[in-house]
Amino acid sequence: MSQTKPSSRRIITLRFSKTVCQRLAENKRVRRNLPQWGRLHIDRQLPFLVVYRRPSNRADPGTDQLVLGEASYLQAKATKQLKPGLAKLVDNVAQTLSAKFGAFLIVEIWAAPENHKLTPGDYLKPRPAFRVLTSETQSPVKTVEALAESLKKIKILKRTAQVEVVYARKRSPRGMSPLLLAGRARALNCFIVGLEVAPIYRHPETGELFPVVLQALHRSLAHALKRAFFEFMRVQTTHRPPTHQVLGRRAVVKAVWNVDRQLAEISNSFDFLLQVTPVNVHAAWQLFKRRHFQRPPIFHYRPLPMDPALLKRKLYSIHIERVEDPTLAYLFRQKRSELDRQLTMLLDRDTRKFVYGSLQVYGGVDDNLYQLAVSLLEQISPRSRDGTGGYVDAQTFANRAKDEVKYYRNIYPGVTAAVQIRDDITGLMVSHGNLLISNRTQIPVPRVEALLQHEVGTHILTYFNGRAQPFQQLYTGLAGYEALQEGLAVLSEYMVDGLSRPRLRLLAGRVLAARRLIEGASFIDTFQELFRQYGFAQRTAYIITMRVYRGGGLTKDAVYLKGLVILLDYLKRGGVLEPLFVGKITAADIPLIRELQWREVLHPAPLLPRYMENPRTAEKFVRLRNGLTVLDLIKRSKK
Repeated sequence: MSQTKPSSRRIITLRFSKTVCQRLAENKRVRRNLPQWGRLHIDRQLPFLVVYRRPSNRADPGTDQLVLGEASYLQAKATKQLKPGLAKLVDNVAQTLSAKFGAFLIVEIWAAPENHKLTPGDYLKPRPAFRVLTSETQSPVKTVEALAESLKKIKILKRTAQVEVVYARKRSPRGMSPLLLAGRARALNCFIVGLEVAPIYRHPETGELFPVVLQALHRSLAHALKRAFFEFMRVQTTHRPPTHQVLGRRAVVKAVWNVDRQLAEISNSFDFLLQVTPVNVHAAWQLFKRRHFQRPPIFHYRPLPMDPALLKRKLYSIHIERVEDPTLAYLFRQKRSELDRQLTMLLDRDTRKFVYGSLQVYGGVDDNLYQLAVSLLEQISPRSRDGTGGYVDAQTFANRAKDEVKYYRNIYPGVTAAVQIRDDITGLMVSHGNLLISNRTQIPVPRVEALLQHEVGTHILTYFNGRAQPFQQLYTGLAGYEALQEGLAVLSEYMVDGLSRPRLRLLAGRVLAARRLIEGASFIDTFQELFRQYGFAQRTAYIITMRVYRGGGLTKDAVYLKGLVILLDYLKRGGVLEPLFVGKITAADIPLIRELQWREVLHPAPLLPRYMENPRTAEKFVRLRNGLTVLDLIKRSKK
């Protein structure tokens, strides 16, 4: 048998490199698997490449994942057979993109040697550490400084990173030759920076991975790299990106869509609030009153339409680990954790354990929020009223709500919200984009517009804005979205002059009730305090207490006032309101949402609240940005 040439499947061919560079010259995405192992992913024309070479003579678990999710990265195996083709590929990519931008940056990442001198105790408190290696003669100084400063801000397990900048001739992993020779790099105006990372994400002796540490390090490192790339482009190239956030990847791979869809399917398979809201609120009130408020009411709940345990099994079969993008992977993991806790709460419904799940999902009531609530209760007279003009019934309010929905549908035909009057809920509720109205609803006329903006102009609007996005999480809600969502809804009441003094007093009463719940007070004790000490009407005190004690103890109602405080602080610090309407998000997610918008992963929101068109809105925003507090809102309210 005649001897054959090495299989092209074992080497990087010249044809492969030419195809890659032709696509890059046309500004097309490149995503190709490499021979033996590895991948080249370049999202679009970008003047940088993050590289990882897997050692051929030793195990290196976890390090390869640190480059995943970058808009431009290369993973390859460091074998002798692959070396010539890999060097030619990197050279061609650098040549193609340097011609476009005027300069090119390669950042190669590798793991530092294991420190076997560590004591067993040191394994339990790893400290992130980095060595940035740059050229002695051709260093992108500002880029290196930006990278080092960003790395210094990384904190893992409460330990801040150590960072060392080293000027060195050799800037490649031990035992590996440089990707480009110094002379060739100068000819291409290509800068090479090495980044040695302490492998705190694995056990130094066994190599066992610490996945949570690896995820945190990956996410923080990705942020630091974007800061460095931004500085490189600003100083070394002909391009001027508006922000470092624009340098993330735009292309979304199939694994992301699969995870997003599966999480949304589970989220849509149950309505948590409906399942924990009693179906006999009115009957329980009548019995509670007949017994002179001496025996706690007994609440009944809907049968669960699904098995939470089976949904949990499905939830943890979702392969979030396949999502390369650290920002999206983080959002998905947070949502999975929240769904898990909500399903546990449904299993614990109507037991004392329920409240512990509520504290995990919705949080508690800190001292500052509690003191604010008490101040509101003390400063607003229980005799304050919503004004004159009578009341509207459920049907009248439903007709107004349908008109409001129609207004938004004329702007964006995707709004398909229904308005339903039902006998199995209390008050108003938005469920899966539909407005549910209790058939016993009586709304003061001065509050009608405020509640329309709260329910339709905020909750329904953000639902359908979220549906307009490629990610379904934006309408089902990112983990912990309720506080900002309710803060926006309450702020909308202020924007239409409908945030009355009794309304703020009601929100404060909910916070107080949640605090009493957490402290162990009984239903009757909390009811009596609201009624006797703070002057709420008996029926109102009952509804507040029912909402907080339902299911076994639900602290969600504290987020209305909490969310308003968060939002006022956000606006005071110069925050912009429009991005908050893109879907159901949290305050902590605002930078991530802005990043995804800069990366063009998210679309502009098709809808903004009707009140944004009012000329007086701009005046109110000026006052809000000047630092109005919740108490200031009371002083400015005439109702």
